[in-house]
Amino acid sequence: MLPTSSVPIHRNGSLSARDAARHTAGAKRYKYLRRLLHFRQMDFEFAIWQMLYLFTSPQKVYRNFQYRKQTKDQWARDDPAFLVLLSVWLCVSTVGFGLVLEMGFVETLKLLLWVVFIDCVGVGLLISTLMWFVTNKYLLKHPSRDYDVEWGYAFDVHLNAFYPLLVILHFLQLFFINLQTGSWVILWETPCGSFDAISALPFLKNTAVLLYPFALLGLLYVLSISLGWNFTKGLCWFYKHRVQ
Repeated sequence: MLPTSSVPIHRNGSLSARDAARHTAGAKRYKYLRRLLHFRQMDFEFAIWQMLYLFTSPQKVYRNFQYRKQTKDQWARDDPAFLVLLSVWLCVSTVGFGLVLEMGFVETLKLLLWVVFIDCVGVGLLISTLMWFVTNKYLLKHPSRDYDVEWGYAFDVHLNAFYPLLVILHFLQLFFINLQTGSWVILWETPCGSFDAISALPFLKNTAVLLYPFALLGLLYVLSISLGWNFTKGLCWFYKHRVQ
């Protein structure tokens, strides 16, 4: 059983003015950014645990998000350790990708900037904001200020889905780049893990509709097999030409 909230609440069900101020989006954002400058306060061991379970059992990761809501009154991460480790993965894997593709120093640096600011941050901001708007606008069981999807949680869902994609595309796929046959289909944004993240929010309804767009991935897979498309070669070509 999840523990109950430790946040003081008045008899009428509302937070005191002081506690409400500490739980605003601005206060949470300030606390999160401040912890980026204090590595000793980050729990890297727990962040590594999350990265491992995002591959094997995403439900356990989002169960911890529920625990955080009960104890700290927020769904989104309050520890930037996961973001820091993801940044390290981005740098190391992108450098490895540049070496395999025989890119120069400047081209590898451009690729790193593309991956960080466009693929991860830019696309993440777009998708997170879209999903945040859709869930709060159309999927709430009882729309109110007390029950809504935090934007920070939506961005965490993106990061959780981006990490397995990064490991597959920028690490595991490196061993298959020189294969000349077959079609290596890596169009995986961990739909099951993302659905677990949405399902973890008890105040949402009809969450299954968010899985409908992923049916296109199945169609792409069938087309790639029947037409002999090689997504690995296409990805390498795309990476090379966008940094030239």
